[in-house]
Amino acid sequence: PPSLFSSDAICSFVICNDSSLRSQPIIFNPDFFVEKLRHEKPEVFTELVVSNITRLIDLPGAELAQLMGEEDPKLPGANSTASGFFRSLMSLKRKEKGVVFGSPLTEEGIAQVSQLIEYLHKNLRAEGLFRVPGNSIRQQILKDALNSGTDIDLDSGEFHSNDVATLLKMFLGELPEPLLTHKHFHAHLKIADLTLFDEKGNKTSTPDKERQIEALQLLFLILPAPNRSLLKLLLDLLYQTAKKQDKNKMSAHNLALMFAPHILWPRNVTANDLQENITKLNNGVTFMIKHSQKLFKAPAYIRECARLHYLGSRAHTSKDDLDLLTSPGSKELQPLKSQKRSRLDTCHQEETQQHTEEALKELFRHVNNMPDSAKKKKLIRQFNKHPTALTPGSEVPTSPAPRRTRSRSFSGLIKRKVLGTPVILERKSRDTTPEPERVSKENVHLLQKCGSPAHMNQAKLKTLEGRKEESCRRMRTRLLSKDSSSL
Repeated sequence: PPSLFSSDAICSFVICNDSSLRSQPIIFNPDFFVEKLRHEKPEVFTELVVSNITRLIDLPGAELAQLMGEEDPKLPGANSTASGFFRSLMSLKRKEKGVVFGSPLTEEGIAQVSQLIEYLHKNLRAEGLFRVPGNSIRQQILKDALNSGTDIDLDSGEFHSNDVATLLKMFLGELPEPLLTHKHFHAHLKIADLTLFDEKGNKTSTPDKERQIEALQLLFLILPAPNRSLLKLLLDLLYQTAKKQDKNKMSAHNLALMFAPHILWPRNVTANDLQENITKLNNGVTFMIKHSQKLFKAPAYIRECARLHYLGSRAHTSKDDLDLLTSPGSKELQPLKSQKRSRLDTCHQEETQQHTEEALKELFRHVNNMPDSAKKKKLIRQFNKHPTALTPGSEVPTSPAPRRTRSRSFSGLIKRKVLGTPVILERKSRDTTPEPERVSKENVHLLQKCGSPAHMNQAKLKTLEGRKEESCRRMRTRLLSKDSSSL
C-alpha cells in the first residue's frame, strides 16, 4: 500500500494501465540487473556479494561457511536440551496450514502483517509506542483474525496503537529464526567492530560508518527475499517513529532495545548467553534504524558487475544504447567514457609528436644556416646518425622564414641541393633573394621540380650539372665584364 512508504521513498515498481505504453521498454530500477542476477543465477550472485563482504570484515573459515550456508550456524545456547525441545515443538506447530504467527516467512504472511505496519504509520505519536504493552485480550482477538485471514478494520477504533505495536513484536519474536537469520549473526558482530584507523594505522574506538553501511548493504543483498522485504518495511517504520521522538519519546536507541531480541538475537538464548555481545547487537540495530534509507541500495560496483555480466559481451548497436545502459554515477568500467578517453589520448600523442617534429626541423634549419665550421659539421654528423629526425624528403612548414642578412651565392645553393639538403633550397626559393638578377626563373623552376638525389636518375643529374656549369660560366663572364668596364 502507498501509505507504507515514506514521502521520500522510491518506488521500484510501476503498474501501467495504458495499453499503448505496455509495449514500450521502461527502465526505472537502478538495481534491475542486480535483481536479475539474484533470481537467475543465485550462486554467482552470492559469490560476488560474499567476496566483497570478506573484503570489509574478517570471517574465519567456519564463520564464512556458515554465512554461505555450507555449515549449520554455531550459536550461543544452541546446545542446551531445553532449546532443542522448544525448536522441535515449534517445528510441529509451523506445519499447521494457514498459520501466520510462528510459521516461516511467506508473502501471504507479510501481506497480513503489513496491515499492522500501515496502521502504525498513521499513529506514530502515541507516547511509549512499542514500549508500553497493549491489552492482552484485544491482542489475542487480533492475532486470531490474522491467522485465519479474516479482514480486519484497524481504523474502527476497536484496537489501540499499543495493541498493534505489541502484536507486531510478538509476530517477529515467534518467527522460527530472527529476521536477520542465524547465518548472518557472526557477520553482524564483526560489522559492529568496524572502526576507523589513526594516521599510524592503529585501530581507534570511532565507528567507521561508511564501511558499516557498505557491509550492511552487501549483507542485506543475500538475505532471503521475504526477510529482506519485511526488514525494509520494519526499519522504515522504526525510522519514521524515531523522527517523532519528541511526541512518542522513543529514540532510535530505545527502539533498538525493543527490537534487537526479536530481529537479531539467536532464538532461545538469554542475556547470559550473549554476555558482552548485547551492547554490540543493540548498537547495531540502532545504526540500522538511523541509516535505514541507505541500506537497501546495492553498492555501485555490484550494480556495474551485474550489468556487465549481462551486457559486457554484447556489441552495442549505437551510442544511444550505451548512453541508456550506462548509469550517470558510475565511477568505473564505462565503455563510452573509455572510448572517449582513448581518443583524447591518441590526439594528445599526435599533437606531441607534431610539436617534436617541428622543433627538430627548426633545429635542423638553424644548423644549416650556420657559417661553415667544425662545429657545424659535427652537428650535421649527429643529425645523420638519426635520419628519422628529418630526412631529405621530409615536409617543411610553409610559413615564411625571416630574411637573413648574410647572402648566399646561387652556386652554393646548387651544391647544397645536390649534397642532400633540400631544406635550404626550398627556403631560399620562398624568400626574396637580395640578388634576384643572378637567378633565372628557369633555374628556380628546375630546382623546385627536382627531388632529392635518391629520387633522381642519372640523366637528370647530368642535365642539372651541365646547366649548373653553364650558369656559373655566364655569371663569371658577367662579373668580369663589369669589372673591366669599371676599370
